[in-house]
Amino acid sequence: MPQTDAVPPKAAPKNRTHWLYLAVIAAVVLGILVGLLFPDFAVKLKPLGEGFVGLITMMIQPVIFCTIILGVGSVASAAKVGKVGLLALGYFLIMSTFALTIGLVVGNLIHPGSGLDLNDEVSAAGAAQAEAGHGSTTDFLLGIIPDSLFSSLTSGDVLQTLLVALLIGFALQQMGSTAKPILTVVQYAQKLVFRVLAMIMWAAPIGAFGAISAVVGETGFDALKSLGLLMVAFYLTCVLFVFGVLGTVLRVFSGVNIFLLFKYLAREFLLILATSSSESALPRLIAKMEHAGVDKTTVGIVVPTGYSFNLDGTAIYLTMATLFIAEAMGEPLRLGEQISLLVFMVIASKGAAGVTGAGLATLAGGLQSHRPDLVDGVGLIVGIDRFMSEARALTNFAGNSIATVLIGNWTDGLDRERLDRVLAGELPFDERTMVDDDPEPAAPTAEPDPEPVGAR
Repeated sequence: MPQTDAVPPKAAPKNRTHWLYLAVIAAVVLGILVGLLFPDFAVKLKPLGEGFVGLITMMIQPVIFCTIILGVGSVASAAKVGKVGLLALGYFLIMSTFALTIGLVVGNLIHPGSGLDLNDEVSAAGAAQAEAGHGSTTDFLLGIIPDSLFSSLTSGDVLQTLLVALLIGFALQQMGSTAKPILTVVQYAQKLVFRVLAMIMWAAPIGAFGAISAVVGETGFDALKSLGLLMVAFYLTCVLFVFGVLGTVLRVFSGVNIFLLFKYLAREFLLILATSSSESALPRLIAKMEHAGVDKTTVGIVVPTGYSFNLDGTAIYLTMATLFIAEAMGEPLRLGEQISLLVFMVIASKGAAGVTGAGLATLAGGLQSHRPDLVDGVGLIVGIDRFMSEARALTNFAGNSIATVLIGNWTDGLDRERLDRVLAGELPFDERTMVDDDPEPAAPTAEPDPEPVGAR
């Protein structure tokens, strides 16, 4: 009997979150129907989706700030942080190169832009996007430095938060035992942030309904007919990259099955699909990776850095969209032009992960800087960019989740036995661990926390 009585309290919270994500699925289906049947009304629902993404986005910088400080400040040596960071950046560079290559090959094979016409309305749309996305590499690099230490938490620029959090983390590391009270305060702040996020998540069905309704109401099916080949080719290329390239790398170098990992992250993929923003799942990815056995230092460095530098989906999108526009306007790019232009775009897109529409602005800005004669063609894909944004976000998220497991495995920051048990369903993620109200959390020590989030 005591065992039977102990089951309901543990099951109840899981049931509640289960219903939450079923509600998200129902909201997506309902949103599609409303968008098709009542398009004019559906467009007016767009603020619901924008509002929910805005609520999530306002919490991203505090999450990254706390996570990096705890991850960097709680280890005994900067060597561990440096090893993880350098390995992560090297891996991101290699994977981005693979993504660019696959996009170039597919784009040059199918020539999806052939036969399309460019009218005045489309040209105006392209010019508007170019104005939003124009910027030099120097502006990008200087933009990483915030106006002040505290403005890095309010600027909306993830890279500024990343820089300041790393500096503070290293400073606390050098302070030794005197930094423990500060780290304890950051622990409490992180719990507060996750508590707020848990409250916001209950608005996910409303946000999903508004976002899907609006995009279906705006585009319907007419806008997809002439551009269907590009969409299909882009989605298939993303699938090929994720399961063919990333899945193979994950299996060969860690022995982990990509399908089991994605099953574990199914709710996060659903949330991204509904909002078209990979940042909406960033806090949950941090918690789940720690629960799966990846240490705090690795998670704290790889996940936030990956959201700015590991944009595989964006690289594929920029590649194929550029070739599409050039073909559509009768100005095919030579191979040298393709490579130089796309390398610039990938660099310019850093820090834009999770921002719906940022990929389109980067595309227009890159063309404006290198091939201004092609800028008008950006308007050709404005109508379907929202659908392609979902594939970009899903691919970026998949790449970052796989990178976290791989880097953890390569740097001895992964509890492989625990990971296997988690992926097998023996240690399910408990939503309560994200908002655990332990009245006396243990102060961080000189070693990484041996008990990942969700271990209890």
